[in-house]
Amino acid sequence: MDQALQGKIGRFTLPEIFQLIANTRKSGTLGIQKDDDIVMIYFKLGQIVYAYGPRQTFHIGQLLKDRGRITVGQLDEAVSMQSRVKSSRRLGQILLEKKFIDRADLEEVVRSQIEELIYSLLSWESGSFKFYENQFPTDEEITVSLSVENVILEGLRRLDEINRIREAVPDFSQVLTITPAPPERKKEISLQSEEWNLLSLVNGRRTISEIADASDLPRTDALSKLAALKLAGLVAVIDKPDSGADRLSAMVDRVAVLLEEYLERKNHRVDLTEHTSTQVIGEDR
Repeated sequence: MDQALQGKIGRFTLPEIFQLIANTRKSGTLGIQKDDDIVMIYFKLGQIVYAYGPRQTFHIGQLLKDRGRITVGQLDEAVSMQSRVKSSRRLGQILLEKKFIDRADLEEVVRSQIEELIYSLLSWESGSFKFYENQFPTDEEITVSLSVENVILEGLRRLDEINRIREAVPDFSQVLTITPAPPERKKEISLQSEEWNLLSLVNGRRTISEIADASDLPRTDALSKLAALKLAGLVAVIDKPDSGADRLSAMVDRVAVLLEEYLERKNHRVDLTEHTSTQVIGEDR
């Protein structure tokens, strides 16, 4: 394989192109372009080791902050230091040197960033590609090792799931808000901890996509759960962000109702347990 590996997406799908590189265990850079989007994927002996897209929505610092690995203050300090350093050191390297994170934190978020970027590519049905033999990322980049087969399988599973999600939430740029509790009736609602965490990110300003990216969950899992919350009537799409007072009032009312229902069910279970224990003790006597 040499620089002749180039062409249009459509004649070859991206999974087929990835497989060609993996099967021949080649090393180099695959450049993929669609309109103004350009993504570079780096391979070493057929394994994906890095990927970069200049138009990536979330970068290392933002991902680390959203996952609770660093604080806003630590991120601001590292960004400020990066802007003052003439050598333009990578933000991740600065965070490591400041001991705000460890190597494992950085590798985890880089791996996630690369995977999400590649998954998003698998939906491209048009564009062009070209493979550059023996061209690699700089030594400053944190590299990983991803199996092409696993990336393709997971990416296609997610693509399938995304198509189902889009039936419930067709536009990920829409803003979500928490719906007020219906005054005429109470609902029996049982939320998982992951759903509670997602609900806490719904503030009447974030878009569906921003909520999913801010979550600790994989993007597709977060989108799937957001779609379920919308279908259940716990969140709703709004045309524009709520005013601060209205949004806060709705959120407080809604969370209060959900918490009250949870506590009622929990206390009810405790009462049943105590009642059963009393009966057993009485029988023993």
